[in-house]
Amino acid sequence: MSDIHYTWDEYIDLNEQLVYKVAKSGWQFDCLLCLSRGGMRPGDFFSRVYNMPLAILATSSYREAKGTVQSELDIADCMTGLSELKGRVLLVDDMVDSGKTIKEVIAHLKARYPKITEIRVAVLWWKAHSVLKPDWHVAYLEDNPWIHQPFEVYDDLGAENLIARVEAKAKKA
Repeated sequence: MSDIHYTWDEYIDLNEQLVYKVAKSGWQFDCLLCLSRGGMRPGDFFSRVYNMPLAILATSSYREAKGTVQSELDIADCMTGLSELKGRVLLVDDMVDSGKTIKEVIAHLKARYPKITEIRVAVLWWKAHSVLKPDWHVAYLEDNPWIHQPFEVYDDLGAENLIARVEAKAKKA
């Protein structure tokens, strides 16, 4: 199992490919929902391309060991961006890893929002060991690599280090 590192350009391309796949499929959705934090950036692409509001549902299962170990899933009581989910829902996240999170979220959404008629899932990465197959994905990963997304350089950076970084760039300019 090796790590995979993505540049900003590669990451943008993955997001464009995901939106392309859903658009090309012809499937129409009534509501757009992403899981935070990982699904927020892909969800933003969909929101802009489709000119639709983006609902955000906070979920968390990777809280231990600086976000590298999965534990019990926590699903927020509130959703932002929409007051109600109904009809066909496109659920967007960055990846289906174990698949447990998305399976639990789908069950939660169906129980909480009875006007939902269908939920389909779009992700950038789908890992082979997942218990759930997404409806759309860009990259299928047969093993279980740790994925490094370009914005993760800000994890644990802290405000003081960001200030120093920006000021160092300004001095060079």
